[in-house]
Amino acid sequence: MRRALISTALSIGLAASVVLASPASADGPINKVQFGMHVPNISIGVDPGVSYGAIRLWDSGVAWGQVQQGKNKFWWNGLDASIANANEQDAEVLYVLGSTPKWAATDLKAGTYPNKGAASVPKMADWKKWVTAVVKRHGNSINAYQIWNEANLVNFWAGTPKQMADLTKAASKIIRKYDPGAKVVSASSTVRLESAYKRFFPAYLKELKKAKWPVDVISVHTYPDGQGNPGDRAAYLDQVNSQLKKSKVPASKQLWDTEVNYGIAGPGKIKGQKIGGDTAAAWTAQTYLENMVQGVDRAYWYFWDKSNSLLGITLQDGTTGAIGYQTAYMWMNNSYYSCTEGAVNVCQMGDFTQPDVVVWSNSGSGTYTVPAYATVQCDAMNRCSTVNPGDSIAIGNMPLWFGSAQQNDQNQATLVPSPATTP
Repeated sequence: MRRALISTALSIGLAASVVLASPASADGPINKVQFGMHVPNISIGVDPGVSYGAIRLWDSGVAWGQVQQGKNKFWWNGLDASIANANEQDAEVLYVLGSTPKWAATDLKAGTYPNKGAASVPKMADWKKWVTAVVKRHGNSINAYQIWNEANLVNFWAGTPKQMADLTKAASKIIRKYDPGAKVVSASSTVRLESAYKRFFPAYLKELKKAKWPVDVISVHTYPDGQGNPGDRAAYLDQVNSQLKKSKVPASKQLWDTEVNYGIAGPGKIKGQKIGGDTAAAWTAQTYLENMVQGVDRAYWYFWDKSNSLLGITLQDGTTGAIGYQTAYMWMNNSYYSCTEGAVNVCQMGDFTQPDVVVWSNSGSGTYTVPAYATVQCDAMNRCSTVNPGDSIAIGNMPLWFGSAQQNDQNQATLVPSPATTP
């Protein structure tokens, strides 16, 4: 999904006039693998009640130290089951290769999760043996390998950007040899802790460039601060895209957001927040819609599980967050698109015979004129009503879809049924 920005200054009236832009010049089609998910209990067969196409195995009980429990001792059962269940659900698997096991730790005081010494720099021989073992065992079932989790944070990585690039290069060589069809994904970097992001991310990209780009994908985590919203996430993505350009990352490298949610406390003393109701639906939908605007090829929601004290938005059967997620999937999957960014973001989709459009605002509000072909509008809660072409509609952070009654009928036929709504 390459960046599809027509103009950042295009007026809303003009945006309405480009609805019938040729799909040949638009990006897409959007594929279900662009909707990623974390499922902590995938090893016991938990199947999310929404449509998704990719899963990231992290916080699933299958980290390096949990699988290789000693230098020559492997416990494969959990990873085998997780991958088998993900494959059964027709989801592509992204497996995180790090972090360092306790037995391989070079500094037991470096990091505590998922074990003591997890952030320490492993010996290269131990790292290569581990990567080789995983790729040889699961090369037919893992679609992508991520080098490390949140390597810009000292509680996850105590080494230097160059040392992480060295691990990346070594792992890439092994993966290319034994599983050449798989994608190599860079160590992820959070964005919201600015000092840690600036310390690690540009330097890591510099070292990857020196290594002749041994990755297929650049990865970030775009959690806003504890009081942040999707508009703040969009600003983070602007920052990331600016750095990718500055670092001369090849256009062939994809950008993945491998963890995203809202309301997580921090940095510092910033309090978290619980987000429910219409806001949860609006924000989950905005997250995946914004990927079209910002050129994010894939995003993994963190996570599908019951409510907890850490995360602001809960995705479970019937929650409004899950409804917003599924509605965005319904609008976007298999669609071509062309987007404009402004006070109101406009993503034209469909084709000449069946055009449709989704509009939303990252902050504040604006207006949008209902296009000539549209007779129905639906919001991210999938509440639909009739509209008249030419009507002026107020637009806020709740995304709105506009299309024909026939298209809406087709959409509803693909929507996964949802139990009673909960926050």
